Amino acid sequence: MLIPIPDLVNQIKQTVKLVTASEAIIKCQELSGVIIDVREPDEVNGKVTAGTVNIPRGVLEMKMSMLYPDADQAIFIHCASGVRAIFSAEQLHRLGYKNVWAITCAIEDVCRTFAIK
Repeated sequence: MLIPIPDLVNQIKQTVKLVTASEAIIKCQELSGVIIDVREPDEVNGKVTAGTVNIPRGVLEMKMSMLYPDADQAIFIHCASGVRAIFSAEQLHRLGYKNVWAITCAIEDVCRTFAIK
């Protein structure tokens, strides 16, 4: 039996750290973290988020270990709605990253909050 995506997302939410964009920007500064945008390049071109690194969800696992080899690096992940961010946070945790948060608000909130930075 297939698990509906909303059910799977709710399961994963129980195991990953979740933050709003406002919380993420403060925590990221405090921890010298990095904010990863897991949207596809064409999505990023439509709504750019200041101060983030774009690594599309499809290549995240391959690129992260090259770009951020420290398992203790504070990592904050966002996407357009929060769903890919939640899946990405789970995967990075499975790879061994210890300080990963998923930003769960909509892209409009992320863009607005990061522009204030």
